[in-house]
Amino acid sequence: MSEIKVNKISPRAACGTVTLGDSGDTIALGSGASQSGFGRTGTVDWVTSIKTNSDSPLTVADGKGYFLNTTSGTITVNLPAGSAGSIVAFKDYADTWDTNAVTLVPNGSDKIGGIAQNSVLETEGQSVTLIFTDSTKGCLDIHDSTSNVKGAQFIAATGGTVTTVDTNFKVHTFTSPGTFCVSAAGNSAGSNTVSYMVVAGGGGTDKGNPGSTGGGGGGGFREGLGVNDSYTGSPLRATTGVPVTATGFPVTVGAGGAGGPAPGPGSAATQGSSSIFSSITSAGGGKSAGDGGSGGGGPTVPGPGQSPPQRGSGNTPPVSPPQGNNGALGLSTCGPGAPYIYRGGGGGGATAVGADASPSAAGAGGAGATTSINGSPNSFSGGGGAAAGKEPSGSDVPAGAGGTGGGGAGGARAAGTAGTVNTGGGAGGAGYGPSGTVQNGAAGGSGIVIIRYKFQ
Repeated sequence: MSEIKVNKISPRAACGTVTLGDSGDTIALGSGASQSGFGRTGTVDWVTSIKTNSDSPLTVADGKGYFLNTTSGTITVNLPAGSAGSIVAFKDYADTWDTNAVTLVPNGSDKIGGIAQNSVLETEGQSVTLIFTDSTKGCLDIHDSTSNVKGAQFIAATGGTVTTVDTNFKVHTFTSPGTFCVSAAGNSAGSNTVSYMVVAGGGGTDKGNPGSTGGGGGGGFREGLGVNDSYTGSPLRATTGVPVTATGFPVTVGAGGAGGPAPGPGSAATQGSSSIFSSITSAGGGKSAGDGGSGGGGPTVPGPGQSPPQRGSGNTPPVSPPQGNNGALGLSTCGPGAPYIYRGGGGGGATAVGADASPSAAGAGGAGATTSINGSPNSFSGGGGAAAGKEPSGSDVPAGAGGTGGGGAGGARAAGTAGTVNTGGGAGGAGYGPSGTVQNGAAGGSGIVIIRYKFQ
């Protein structure tokens, strides 16, 4: 390698041009060398060592940019003495300036934005570039960004039974209580909210004593769509999901309501239990004629002048979109000298009310909701079908069918069918049995919680 040592290179002609190298060449300064006279182009050289509160107060240099991490505390920055064209820049390294701010202190009588006072940077993700203009305005900000541009980052989590669906999505299924443990919260470019389906336990049914009971209400059904997700959801799906942070989220899966026992007085049926994930709570399905996520169907009406018609109310407590529907009315008929024929009302389902009893049949359970949140279409929270019965010499009528989504069928002079486990289906009603025997009520189906998010 050859070496030339001179003090000055000048063009041959006055005001001529001196060219260093040829097109495509790189002109490099020796290690430790510096340049002057070429000027800056409105940019800074970034200091790669991250500055923290342990470096405060930090005195910065012209032409430099600094990454400031205020996770552990505030940082005070002493600006250099201003000269026309001097430049410094700062970036919120850990997105914490909104919690622990950065204070910029001008040098001597210098100003920032025309004011000889400190300036505070307290916006999360902020980046600022300051150029010194003159003694009137001092440092002026030429670039204040809070867009905080990042590459796509995705949620990472454990808990429940984990499957991969639709190529880029993880599904966590909880059929019993557990914890959704988030280790990485992601961002909006990738995923930082989750889609969810929270189904409560279905309602149980009373024993047939002596008439026929209505079906149990389906467990409350709630569903929401997370960021950057797309699948065929139910009509009840909310347009937003649940935001997550790197922590554990307890998951409660509600049990189905108990059925009333027979024979004898015994205890009555119970409402299903609530299911819970984060801010989302779904109410248990109503027992026979009881309120809940969906309402339970009404029993046989004994006759004129006796108890008024009864049925349970759905979407109790109210949420939007609604988590379920009302139960239906029962019916009894008899003619002169003829025995009673008993028909209960259907339990409400997530997307439809239960069917009222008619002279020819007990009421069917209301339809549940169908969603493909777990990668294939499945139905949940169907209402229980109502029972049918008669006194010994009466004519038989059909019992009500269970609603799609796990609703149990009503019994025709028999015990009802339990709601399907992990669907939130309401129980089928119990009929007044042969020779006046009293039939057991049935239990509602347990609930389920499904959480879904984009992971890549």
